[in-house]
Amino acid sequence: MVDEDEVIEALSNVIDPELGLDFVELGLVYGVEIDGGTVNVTFTLTTPACPIGPQVSEQMKEFVGEVEGVEEVVPSMVFTPPWTPEKMSEDAKFALG
Repeated sequence: MVDEDEVIEALSNVIDPELGLDFVELGLVYGVEIDGGTVNVTFTLTTPACPIGPQVSEQMKEFVGEVEGVEEVVPSMVFTPPWTPEKMSEDAKFALG
């Protein structure tokens, strides 16, 4: 069985290149659903115009795909609800001032 904590840890390797912080700390991962060996990741970007969406999806597939028991990773990018800085962890807020 796939462990959700391990999936979240793997997602912390996905870094926003502009901000230099990971997607989990930035609050850009909206949800993780595990169905057997399939992991569905719902995420957003800081702005809809951000061009890194395809790169992020590939990184999610790569890092989460390394978790034991994962057979398929299905990233889904959404823009509702829109991301706001309030979604960041306290550590990320501190790091960005």
